[in-house]
Amino acid sequence: MEFDISTLMITFFILAFVISIWKIYAFFPNKQLKDDDKTQESHEELTKLVLHVIKSNSAELSLDVLFKKILCDERFDERHYWRFNKNRLNQLLDNYYLKNPHAKSIADIYENSK
Repeated sequence: MEFDISTLMITFFILAFVISIWKIYAFFPNKQLKDDDKTQESHEELTKLVLHVIKSNSAELSLDVLFKKILCDERFDERHYWRFNKNRLNQLLDNYYLKNPHAKSIADIYENSK
């Protein structure tokens, strides 16, 4: 059985490819992290917290004031929601507006919560 150079090259290429795929797979996280705030449960908790802060304040909340009040709320866990920022707040509000078409602003959410 005679091996030419092209057969050896393709064999080593396939072997290197398989090893590369295995090494990449080994570095992917397989378990959910403790502080993972991208889960559905975390999303629902944050949405409830945002609604609670809106309901407990006035209808004239701006996005910046709402963000600061959420960060100061006693139910907000800074260690769990360490990635929470204004962009995440905008995403939560946009998602709420899509699910509730009658709400178009923070003031609408406040009025509907009464």
